[in-house]
Amino acid sequence: MNTGTDILLVEDSINDAELTIRALKRKNVCNKIHHVLDGEEALDFIFSRGAYTEQPFPASLKLILLDIKLPKIDGLEVLKVLKAHDKTKLIPVVMLTSSNQEPDIAESYKSGANSYIVKPVAFDKFVEAVVDVGMYWVIRNQPTQ
Repeated sequence: MNTGTDILLVEDSINDAELTIRALKRKNVCNKIHHVLDGEEALDFIFSRGAYTEQPFPASLKLILLDIKLPKIDGLEVLKVLKAHDKTKLIPVVMLTSSNQEPDIAESYKSGANSYIVKPVAFDKFVEAVVDVGMYWVIRNQPTQ
């Protein structure tokens, strides 16, 4: 259910998703995180399609953490769709990915990403990066209404 969702985590790695969710909850960064495994499910969740047809648009969504390399629809395509719609173009999207390739970084920013973070390999650095991102975008950032 997407009612009251603060963060949408789009991540196909179960391990990375669990670490991300645990880090954000441990530091009380947000009340509700919804995790999806691929780009198609992310778009279904946001636009109330497919399995989410009965769910309302997630109006409380404050942040989307989006991996680039995803099954079905990749993260860059999801980003482009989000930034092309009036309902979603102002939702902050942070690319949280293992790719440090310059073309991925450039294309992400060109497509409207608000930030690009390469996942640190070390556990403590990964947790720190996720908490910093969540704290900024969910708690400190002042979005438009």
